[in-house]
Amino acid sequence: MEREEKLQGLAAPLLAWYEANKRDLPWRENNDPYRVWVSEIMLQQTRVEAAREHYIRFLQALPAVEALAACPEEKLLKLWEGLGYYSRAKNMQKAAKEIVARGGFPQTAAELASLPGVGEYTAGAIASIAFGQPSPAVDGNVVRVLARLLGDAEAQDVLRKRYFAELAPAYPQGRCSDFTQGLMELGALVCTPASPRCLLCPLQDMCATKSDALPAKREKPARRETEMTVFLFTDGRGIWLRRREGGVLSGMTEFFNIEGALPLPEAENYLRGAGLTEFTLRRAGTHRHVFTHLVWQMTAYAAETGQALSSLPAFSSLRYYTKEEAKERVSLPSAFRWCMDRL
Repeated sequence: MEREEKLQGLAAPLLAWYEANKRDLPWRENNDPYRVWVSEIMLQQTRVEAAREHYIRFLQALPAVEALAACPEEKLLKLWEGLGYYSRAKNMQKAAKEIVARGGFPQTAAELASLPGVGEYTAGAIASIAFGQPSPAVDGNVVRVLARLLGDAEAQDVLRKRYFAELAPAYPQGRCSDFTQGLMELGALVCTPASPRCLLCPLQDMCATKSDALPAKREKPARRETEMTVFLFTDGRGIWLRRREGGVLSGMTEFFNIEGALPLPEAENYLRGAGLTEFTLRRAGTHRHVFTHLVWQMTAYAAETGQALSSLPAFSSLRYYTKEEAKERVSLPSAFRWCMDRL
């Protein structure tokens, strides 16, 4: 069977399987473009089960694009807490303001892709799911399904570009939303990265691979490791935090930290050298936090002090919060959230 014939023959078995097997997910209650958009941004780099409760809570707090556009950043980041990659939330708000300014969502993939944080995949997903357009949304799940179906052994980046072009003519009129979601669902539930459930696949008779041999695995670059010392400043009732400037997690809230892993005596000397004279210091633990291309090896010390830290130049960026305020209002990225349990 030729590849064009295979692609044209996808719709009937895929849609029948999707109708019978699709998961009950909160973003599938309707095809409102705002709901579709929020779900697609959340599901980037985030598992479905991890995103589900965040999505429900987010939509309860910000039920429409106008509410997202007007939301204070501190509240927005708190709502996003636990999902990571906080630039996604910031870009969503930038895009929301543009959407409100223009009077509503653009409806074509090309227009959607011009919004901040909306790439070719997300634009295709919104255009097809929310607006019923034959606009492919080719994510890792879809690349995996099509690479195995067609027997394509090229690199995934090459295949992704090819499939965006080849898949559009295969979209069935009037069922574009289900076709996009069906391909995603098949990759998530049946055509999985390892040990695919080929005997349950509606495309089994058409598939050129029937194994997990494809798509070609790409070698991941080694993660760069760096050590840091984290100071958990407290007076017993509250804590001091600051806004991170530059690098990974830029703009997010963090505990005061410096490069290098200091043993306790050197940590004490560092604080004295910075002008802190009244403090007690104890080791609060270690933590290894893994980013996509980076690993932080973190050593934390709880530093209890009654001094006004903001009066010392080295600590002038710190802001004081009661522990209740920090818990309710401040969004701490997971790289630093573990520190709250060590105070």
